Amino acid sequence: MINYNNRIFRPVLNSENGETSGETVFIYKQEGNVLTSEYQGGKIKKGHLIGLVDEHGNINMRYHQVNEKGELMTGICHSKPEVLPNGKTRLHEEWRWTSGDMSEGKSILEEE
Repeated sequence: MINYNNRIFRPVLNSENGETSGETVFIYKQEGNVLTSEYQGGKIKKGHLIGLVDEHGNINMRYHQVNEKGELMTGICHSKPEVLPNGKTRLHEEWRWTSGDMSEGKSILEEE
């Protein structure tokens, strides 16, 4: 299992209907297979996620955030890790809003 504890990630790509950007910073914490993160930056004033990490490092998570418009947004995300040649991790994400327009999207986050 990949341990994400104390790793920092930033989006490098996101669908147009997403709210995260390269200005959004995710700080991951992990205890056992339970992953949490606080994040903010760009269009996001404050966000949190909680998820479960499987034996392959895949993450099944739920998130909620307050955007710059003052809206509370919620969603579901599944992340699949790719270990890069430099040893850092890239996360390939498929997500869906559970609020707002309920649309789906894809994003890629890279470890700093």
